[in-house]
Amino acid sequence: MSAKKFTKTICAAAIVAAMTFSGCGGLADLTGAEGDGKSAEQTSTSTTKSVAVTEAAANTPNKPESNAKISDARNTPAVRVARTVGPAVVGITNKAIARDFFDRTFETSGVGSGVIFKSDGYIITNNHVIAGAKEIIVSLSDGNTVNGTLIGTDEMTDIAVVKVEASNLPVAELGDSDTVVVGEPAIAIGNPMGLEFQGSVTVGVISALNRTLDLNDRRVKLFQTDAAISPGNSGGALVNADGEVIGINSAKLATTGVEGMGFAIPINTVKSIVAELMDKGYVARPYLGVTIFDKPTAARYGYQLSIEKGVYVFQVGLDSPAGRAGFQRGDIILSIDGKEVNTVTDVRNEIAAHKVGDKVKIVYDREGREETVEVTLEELPQPSNQ
Repeated sequence: MSAKKFTKTICAAAIVAAMTFSGCGGLADLTGAEGDGKSAEQTSTSTTKSVAVTEAAANTPNKPESNAKISDARNTPAVRVARTVGPAVVGITNKAIARDFFDRTFETSGVGSGVIFKSDGYIITNNHVIAGAKEIIVSLSDGNTVNGTLIGTDEMTDIAVVKVEASNLPVAELGDSDTVVVGEPAIAIGNPMGLEFQGSVTVGVISALNRTLDLNDRRVKLFQTDAAISPGNSGGALVNADGEVIGINSAKLATTGVEGMGFAIPINTVKSIVAELMDKGYVARPYLGVTIFDKPTAARYGYQLSIEKGVYVFQVGLDSPAGRAGFQRGDIILSIDGKEVNTVTDVRNEIAAHKVGDKVKIVYDREGREETVEVTLEELPQPSNQ
């Protein structure tokens, strides 16, 4: 073997070794390049570019390669939704401070999802995704991460709005949830189990409308879907086959033996809440101004309640609508506007069905006598940190 030929063999072997360790299977390309008379330097440059492109593609989830055309059979609604709505779904990391058993502070973090609805950086998510956050980090679909600012939040409907300083962001189109029908396709997009699965798409149908769940003494109406929803999907988009967001994923019924029961907040509910959050940072709601017990809540606090119907007034705010109407501790509220109320949830739902400034007629029992009073509902005072 000549020295010249020996040198070329060593160079080729070195390049093959470099390519093997970089994760590229380029032996055939190298052989072809040498046969075409290209130098090792040219081959190495070409390989480097190929590696860079491959890594960039790997770091951009669900990005179509050069908008490749696919057949009509493959171009399903889920494919179209992934391409159009997917880029508008982001990851949201909540960094908070917690305390351990020894009262020592430590940093915790959780990941949820969000949906960009304005190109200048406004994002819808769940209240429970950002609750208690000291820092909010938003992971965009292009791989960039930016800090987020909380614009407003509403615990009752589990909706929050976050803002990032960015422009020309991809935006999801919000649909009309009043037109949703049972059985139509439902496509969920989010980050199940964390950012390592960012932009995951799952497909199912709308299983039911107006499902009512009692969560923390509040009753909410949700869509039910069998599209897979996992921890981390909260705040993500539930989309119809036309590419319109019809709900914000919020909860999954996690019970042994139960599968395919996910829930989303209808987008028409979300729109009205978001409008108020962007306007003043909170949602103005009416309140009565009483602390009330039914039998289960009384037992929770160590009291035994012996009433057959109604709810027991445990405490009255003096500077509140109930206080001004003359309510006292020991009164038993029986009905509101002619509707019987026998649980804490019943009372909250009847008050929530009204607006600030509305007058409601309340029938109550005081020491065995039924009384009726008209109460003007006022705006629920906001916490001092709002």
